[in-house]
Amino acid sequence: MAALTMYPESERLSAGERAAFNLYMISAVILFVLMMLLGVIMRMAQGTWLEVPPDLFYQFLSMHGAGMVGTMGMVTTAVMWFFLRKYVNLHLWAFVANYVLFLLGALCIIGAIFLGRYAGLWTFLYPLPTHSMGMWPNASGAWFMIGYLLIGVGMLLFYLDAAAGLIRKYGNLGRSLGVQWLFGGTIDPEHPKAVVASTMVIIANSLGILAGAVVLVMYLVGIAYPEFKLDPLVAKNLTYWFGHMYINATIYMGVIAVYELLARYSGRPYAISRPFLWSWAASTIFVIIVFPHHLLMDYAQPRWVSITGQIISYSAGFPVFLVTVWGALANIHRSGMRWTMPSRLLILSMFGWAAGILPAILDGTISINRVMHNTQWVPGHFHFYLLLGVLPMALALMYHVMGSYRNQAPNSGADRLGLPLYLLGGLVFTLAFLAAGHLSVARRMSSHLPEWVFTDQMGAAGAILVLLAMIYFAARISIGLLRGPVSGHAAHAAA
Repeated sequence: MAALTMYPESERLSAGERAAFNLYMISAVILFVLMMLLGVIMRMAQGTWLEVPPDLFYQFLSMHGAGMVGTMGMVTTAVMWFFLRKYVNLHLWAFVANYVLFLLGALCIIGAIFLGRYAGLWTFLYPLPTHSMGMWPNASGAWFMIGYLLIGVGMLLFYLDAAAGLIRKYGNLGRSLGVQWLFGGTIDPEHPKAVVASTMVIIANSLGILAGAVVLVMYLVGIAYPEFKLDPLVAKNLTYWFGHMYINATIYMGVIAVYELLARYSGRPYAISRPFLWSWAASTIFVIIVFPHHLLMDYAQPRWVSITGQIISYSAGFPVFLVTVWGALANIHRSGMRWTMPSRLLILSMFGWAAGILPAILDGTISINRVMHNTQWVPGHFHFYLLLGVLPMALALMYHVMGSYRNQAPNSGADRLGLPLYLLGGLVFTLAFLAAGHLSVARRMSSHLPEWVFTDQMGAAGAILVLLAMIYFAARISIGLLRGPVSGHAAHAAA
């Protein structure tokens, strides 16, 4: 059965595709190492193990946030591309153009921060980018926002190409999402989960990117014409509409790896179902309108917006998550799972997503949010599901592709040591953030009170372990991908 073939013929990469895939993945693991290094430095500074001037700390924080979010978007886009190209016709030029525009945008952001001293964080909340009180020139804020625009345009080009491919094959995006089977009819068992998830991401994140483009262009107009004033609340709503959907899209693109690969290692078909289709259809709507839960402390917001954010926060967090985790557990139960690096990473990703979503839902509760939102509880929850959830999804694909080149899933002794080190470090690092949030340790501060330093030091220790593991993963993956397929062993061996 095709679904149980470990390395199907349809996944084989042409020379051009392999070059593009390697550029994405090797660039991503190197960027992750660099961004994690900045994170280690900041946690060590908060823990009094290093001295970092406040202005440099906030430059690091801006680079770390923008770099991590952008790199997560880039690497999970590669996950989506890798699997979606099996089912619809995608143009390689769009995939490459996204990469080129990402690099150009990254260079603009790096220059704005380290040459132009921009330190307004990745959320670029109005009026910081253009009202820095002399900390950085307006040109630095402009270059930072131009960098974001370039990255957004690249991703939008890829989405438009993917949407065109889906429409050519399925007729419209509704049919590729599977809405024709929501209320009845016989579901096509061969309808790919990757197609459903990709359709949802294209619909939702295209709107988010456009919202971000609107507010970024308005900022740039304000720089060129200082008399042009923005409504701060409108600007903040557009910013968080963009930011929330962009980072959530990384989860929904990354989870495609679970849908496509889990059955290969469990040896069981992972069938599509009506609850699965309902969950993705509902989440398509929920993820578009859930962003007000980031604005619960903005008391100038209309009350109905905050209430909507509260209700949808509870609703949006569960459909896809529950159907995915339940399906994954049912798939591996008594399956005789092949425990290699890809399968271990897939299961870790389910744990990281499951555990990370719980503090997120708690923070989306108004009575809790007003106490916890400006504490380290927030970086605790999003580091949890990104570090232990989304990133392992992408790493699982990288290891899987390395295995396809040798017709054997990677499972070296160093791999088996690196993964527990990564997990231990990730748990210590993220739980230190959550514990600090419980103690009301303020977020986004370069220096902390003596009473807060212990959790900072624990977080720094965990971050160092994660960095060491990631350095190993980066070297292992880069070498493995660059070696390419073994001569005479195409990536199509049966399980």
